[in-house]
Order: sequence, then structure tokens, then C-alpha cells
Amino acid sequence: MGQILAVDYGKARCGLAATDDMQIIASALQTVNTKTLPDFLRKYFSQNKVDEIVVGLPTDLKGNLSEIESDILLFIEAFKQEFPQIPVFRLDERFTSKMASFFISQSGKSKKQRQEKGLIDKISATIILQNFLEQKRK
Repeated sequence: MGQILAVDYGKARCGLAATDDMQIIASALQTVNTKTLPDFLRKYFSQNKVDEIVVGLPTDLKGNLSEIESDILLFIEAFKQEFPQIPVFRLDERFTSKMASFFISQSGKSKKQRQEKGLIDKISATIILQNFLEQKRK
């Protein structure tokens, strides 16, 4: 069994989270520049066994897709061409950034640390991955 990787895709940065090899625990991995995401994934996959990825589905309160969705679809298309053996799943990412900000504020981090967007992105990816794991277990 390998890991599951989550991507909170953004125009500038992507937050990443991964499970352990038993797919039990979701942990924040890091934040990478969106332009370097393909290179990061190639290197990561060469060093880790990844069974599947889950990419956040950005919707608003009414269920409408965010404008970033077109960029996400291009990323997924390129990903599937390069890594056809790794299935891609989508999961609604509504409120993950707000939840991440709340969890960070409760963690005792300084105000400056709490406002670091990269930290919010990788915590959001962790929340997406944890929600995905919970859905898989049901």
C-alpha cells in the first residue's frame, strides 16, 4: 500500500499533504510554487509510492465552481498524461481555508505565523485529505 497525496491547488501556490503508507494519518507536507508543482511531483513520486491523489474542488456556497477550476482541470489533464497509473479524485474544498486559519489560530502560533498563506495552504490540503480518508472509510 502506498500514500495518498492531496493538492490544494492555487494560482500562486499549492498546499500538499500526504498520508502514511498505511493510509491512516493525513499530514501536511509542504507548499510549493504552482509553476514548480510538476517537477516536485516527479521527484516525490520517484522517492515515495503514491497510490492516488485527491485535488480540491473549489466551489462557493451555492455550489458554483471557482474561476481557478479551469486551471485545475488543465493540471489534472497533464497529470493523467504523465502519471496514468495514479487515479485522481476530487473533493469539495469549501471552508478548508477558513478551517485551516481557525486551527492555526488555536495552535498558539504568532499573528505573523498565522497569516502565512503557505501554512494555510498546506493545512487546507491536510483537511481535504482527512475528509477524503473519512469518506473512503464509510
